[in-house]
Amino acid sequence: MKGPKNTSIADRLSAAANAKKAQLERAARARSAAESPAAVERRLARDAVRAARDARMAERKATKLAIEAQQAATLAAAQAAEAAAREAALKAEQEAREMEFAEQTAREATMEEERQAARDARYADRKARKRKGR
Repeated sequence: MKGPKNTSIADRLSAAANAKKAQLERAARARSAAESPAAVERRLARDAVRAARDARMAERKATKLAIEAQQAATLAAAQAAEAAAREAALKAEQEAREMEFAEQTAREATMEEERQAARDARYADRKARKRKGR
């Protein structure tokens, strides 16, 4: 791309000045368009939409947190109930084992006494036979 031919310094300076003036005019038009009542109204409408969207998002987040908190509380209650039931079952099982052990110990003691009585009776019979035999 070639620039314009035969440009003098004065032509270049005037072109630069014209470009700067045009740029300032465009900026002034843009500023006046941005400050117009229609633009202000559109900006306020966008702000209102943004605020409503933020409020909806905050409400959804609060609802979600409340649901999660409720689920956590329900889960904790269920786990506590399960732990209590498990502990009660373990306690009942332990008591059953202890009772069975006590019964078995009593049976063994009774059987030992019966064996002792039978042995004593055998010894007494043997002694009695020895005495008769004399």
